Amino acid sequence: MSTGKRPVSRSTAEQRGQKAQTYPATSRLLAEVFGTFLLVFGGVGTALYASAFPTSANTLGVGFVGVALAFGLTVMAGIYAVGHISGGHFNPAVTVGLAIAGRTEWRHVPGYVVAQIVGGAVASSALAVIAAGGPGNYFAAARDSGFASNGFGDASPGGFGLGAVFLTEVILTGVFVALILSITAKPEYKAVAPLGIGLTLTLIHLISIPISNTSVNPARSIAAALYGGPTALSQLWVFLVAPLVGAAIAGILHRQLSRTRALALTD
Repeated sequence: MSTGKRPVSRSTAEQRGQKAQTYPATSRLLAEVFGTFLLVFGGVGTALYASAFPTSANTLGVGFVGVALAFGLTVMAGIYAVGHISGGHFNPAVTVGLAIAGRTEWRHVPGYVVAQIVGGAVASSALAVIAAGGPGNYFAAARDSGFASNGFGDASPGGFGLGAVFLTEVILTGVFVALILSITAKPEYKAVAPLGIGLTLTLIHLISIPISNTSVNPARSIAAALYGGPTALSQLWVFLVAPLVGAAIAGILHRQLSRTRALALTD
């Protein structure tokens, strides 16, 4: 006998909208842990170990371009690998932006954010263990240099102040989330969406590594700050607030434009 109640769906709005296979909450959260782990381990790891290997005078170092590519390639690989399970957010700002835009239910947000923070923290902890096994005082040197954390003022690679860093993070996170909202809304772009998202993240890093060491992702910032010392921890709030502000702006604009388009189609 029917109770008249609708069954509780285990899928997200994204999966239902794309008619994708659905997965239970545990699988989705583990996918977010894995994807964020990959992003932090690959991106921050490149910044720590390969950006100037073994010294700034050595031309084998990959530099800013290599670090930018590392972040873009890891997010692209993560989305291709597990994006079909969780949506491939790997970033609290992306999750919040999609929720504000109506593309992810708010009930999924807390679990996703916790999973992303855990994935990032596990990755940075693994990097710290590796650094501890490096030559000389490798870990101490990495910690003293900020452990690839984000920062402003003296902690900014280019010495940029708080206002410039905050504005940069708001704008670039907004652009990033807007791009994700747009490209994932088109079924015909499904196969190339990870590539577009990865290349956009690469571009964002090329723009802003000298300014803020590029966050646009609170989970990435938390992960690096755990081992970045007191300055990184004291400035962490900027890289929690600014990306969320940018994501909120993108989500609100996307929702408003979608509503306007829907009204236009009904006229």
